[in-house]
Amino acid sequence: MNSYKTKNTKMQGAYAMFFTTLANNNRLRIINLLRKSGKLNVTDICKNTKLEQSLVSHGLKMLEYHGMVFVKREGKCRYYSVNEQTIKPLLDIIDAHMKQYCCKIIAGEI
Repeated sequence: MNSYKTKNTKMQGAYAMFFTTLANNNRLRIINLLRKSGKLNVTDICKNTKLEQSLVSHGLKMLEYHGMVFVKREGKCRYYSVNEQTIKPLLDIIDAHMKQYCCKIIAGEI
């Protein structure tokens, strides 16, 4: 396999991994909550999303693994926050795109 195909295959896999991580409704709810609320612990995330602790913990683990959220220990608590450098600006751009196109499609305006 030549280097172009190898690079292209790796990038396709990376895109699939990235968008699959965000396509999960629970993880998307968690990351959007963190975007709006700043740093939160699992208990706060559970209260705000009405998700069970195990779902929140699994979702945070995936988001952290993919660099979408970061965790910081403060005493006995672990606080999670969205990756401000890459993920927050990217999601802000996605929000603008959705408002311009996707929301209009759903509303039957396009």
